[in-house]
Amino acid sequence: MNLNIILKIIGALLMLFSITMLIPAGVGWFYQDAAEHLFLVTAFGTLTTGLLLWYPRRYYRREIKTRDGFIVVVLLWAVLGSFGAIPFLLMDNPLSVTDALFESISALTTTGATVITGLDYLPKSLLYYRQQLQWLGGMGIIVLAVAVLPMLGVGGMQLYRAETPGPVKDSKLTPRIAGTAKALWGIYLGLTILCALAYYFAGMSVFDAIGHSFSTIAIGGFSTYDASIGHFNSHIIEMVCVVFLIISGINFSLHFAVLRRRSMKVYFKDPELKFYLLLMAVVTLLSTILLFAKTETSISEAFYDSLFQAVSMGTTAGFATENFSDWPKFLPVMLIFASFVGGCAGSTGGGLKVIRFLLLFKQGLREVRRVIHPNALFIIKLGQSPVENRVIDAVWGFLAAYVALFVVFMTIMMACGLDQITAFSAVAACLNNLGPGLGDVAAHYGNISDTAKSVLCLAMLMGRLEIFTILVLFMPSFWRN
Repeated sequence: MNLNIILKIIGALLMLFSITMLIPAGVGWFYQDAAEHLFLVTAFGTLTTGLLLWYPRRYYRREIKTRDGFIVVVLLWAVLGSFGAIPFLLMDNPLSVTDALFESISALTTTGATVITGLDYLPKSLLYYRQQLQWLGGMGIIVLAVAVLPMLGVGGMQLYRAETPGPVKDSKLTPRIAGTAKALWGIYLGLTILCALAYYFAGMSVFDAIGHSFSTIAIGGFSTYDASIGHFNSHIIEMVCVVFLIISGINFSLHFAVLRRRSMKVYFKDPELKFYLLLMAVVTLLSTILLFAKTETSISEAFYDSLFQAVSMGTTAGFATENFSDWPKFLPVMLIFASFVGGCAGSTGGGLKVIRFLLLFKQGLREVRRVIHPNALFIIKLGQSPVENRVIDAVWGFLAAYVALFVVFMTIMMACGLDQITAFSAVAACLNNLGPGLGDVAAHYGNISDTAKSVLCLAMLMGRLEIFTILVLFMPSFWRN
């Protein structure tokens, strides 16, 4: 382990993070909400810490190894989550340390679970800050930082492999990783601007449009109101949200390919995208039928509500137009299960990722065919490309680790006093980076114990970093020279 290079990177990224604190400070000054000092203090403390870590090692140049990359990724999310919690500790009605960490980590991992109530009355700067944290975490602060690591004398490919979601991590969009990061963030920023404009023209204020565009493109789910998107009571706004959630749930490398080739045909040829849209359509259809049959809702309202919640939950955003936990009992559970699939690999969505479910489905079909034709050779393909067995093995390994962790986390939640429904949905919501759950966590997470919140913080980090990035640190062989 190269401690000097790890501390140098952490220090540099902390200094970058401190600069982002100046924006909510400016928001506080603009709206005169008397909360700008929270972010100035946090910015100074973060900058000082980063400078102390980086400055003594500023001339130290070494290529970062794969092992160091994993350590940097995990440490960075933990460190940024900790420094990001400082404004919540300094606010007029301060959160406890556990609650502040929970809120910060939930934002950075784009989970969207919250312990705060009364959002309608919070200072504008704090509301903006929560949205900004989600936006920064959406594509991953590390991918952003990879664009500047060459200036620090550090290669970034190891970091990119450790942080980028999805079963295939070795593909690059451009020959240099810095170019890859810049391309991804260019698309990310462009979609954010388009989403903000669409929200504004749909009827939101400038402040709300910017804030909700951050959490929509990041598929985070934080809102500036307790009632979430339902506060606006507008089908137009809801449909804007649906469109951009679907777009953000698509692999960003696919967006890049479309822009580079200037052809929409790239979308139609992607098997993961087809499966992703099919799942959204099926969940929407089932929800519409059941909601119309079991309630007094009209067919049009049932469709609008079902489409919004199916996309919101399926992409793991967690926005709401109403309390879906009050729907007929099968529907909330189905929507929670939809979040297990999540978005496409390489998107800002959480969950297990669509590509893994598609490969598991194809593997299941292959095993059925093998029962019928034991001596036949069947090859799993994505489109026209065969999939190597090592990829299938990796998917099964990931699923096994996910299920095992889910059982462990749920058992701990129940040991903390949560009932089965609350424990199950809380773990699902945090491990899938979804946010809202059922039972006692349907509205917020403020009423559960500090121990439960701490475990859920770990679940959120596990989900954001796709489990193995953290699990590998607990392997003795990882630390051997």
